[in-house]
Amino acid sequence: MRNKFIINVLLLLFVTGILASVNLFCGSINISPSDLHEEVVADIFYNIRIPKTITAILAGGSLAVAGLLMQTLFRNPLAGPYVLGISSGAGLFVAIAMILFGGMTNYLVGKSLISIAAITGSLLVMFLVLFISKRSRSNTTVLLVGIMLSQILSAFQGLIEYVSNPVALKSFVVWGMGSVSNTSNKDIFILLPICFVFCLATLFLSKPLNAILLNETYAQNLGINVSRLRSVIILITAVLTGVITAFCGPIAFVGLSVPIACRLLFKTSHQLHQITYCFLFGVITLLLCDSFCQVMSDSYVLPINTMTTILGSPVVIYLIFKSKTIS
Repeated sequence: MRNKFIINVLLLLFVTGILASVNLFCGSINISPSDLHEEVVADIFYNIRIPKTITAILAGGSLAVAGLLMQTLFRNPLAGPYVLGISSGAGLFVAIAMILFGGMTNYLVGKSLISIAAITGSLLVMFLVLFISKRSRSNTTVLLVGIMLSQILSAFQGLIEYVSNPVALKSFVVWGMGSVSNTSNKDIFILLPICFVFCLATLFLSKPLNAILLNETYAQNLGINVSRLRSVIILITAVLTGVITAFCGPIAFVGLSVPIACRLLFKTSHQLHQITYCFLFGVITLLLCDSFCQVMSDSYVLPINTMTTILGSPVVIYLIFKSKTIS
């Protein structure tokens, strides 16, 4: 089993390397290594393509890991930041920051304010969903409440958009379409350590996650502090979802569909393996989606949310009909 895991990881890393190369060198302007001595080409490559590719890697891996944590915590493959309203919570607070408080006025204040707002919104919604889950034993009820909560938050967001000025509204609408192209090298220095630390932390939770995946009573009998574990999962999920939403906008279906796809493809419930698979497969998914968005047209770039929805929806539909195989 260990050999199979190593082979699978190496294969995923190989595919990741290929897609990262495509993402770096292909797009509206194709770049070859021999062109990098030209000043304009080098500027595009080092200041646009590299930050964009790194952002896609961090966003894809982080959202997939966050989705896996939620599905493990709720023991339900339909749980995810997008379905349970966590992304909507982050979006609402970003709307407040950008539209009502002018959060995009300058880099230091703007990006910091938006990041804090997104993480705060994610945390508040995650705690609310967890509170509801304690009051109801039905995962279906929790999911339905999460969906309704998402609609309520979206309604408040729409109200804020309605009373906003056109300039702020346009910035928010563009942000809401999702993109990994809006980050700079400065942003990477903020995004990289946060995603690295919190994704790495999930690896140390693999044994408790294996236990809680069965049931909380079993985990408690093994001496695991379930309450503390739940709090840690909430913190990691909210921070990862919030920070990615802040820098990239809401990216749908990655956190939901990638863990499902990994269970279908690799057929393992071992959480250390699943965390690794999900991170790499999330990276592959977002790199692939971003590459499609870049090469579909020379005159414009498709919103990445469009592509992740097109690719992620069939996985969720498959789940509805084949749920017993991945539950």
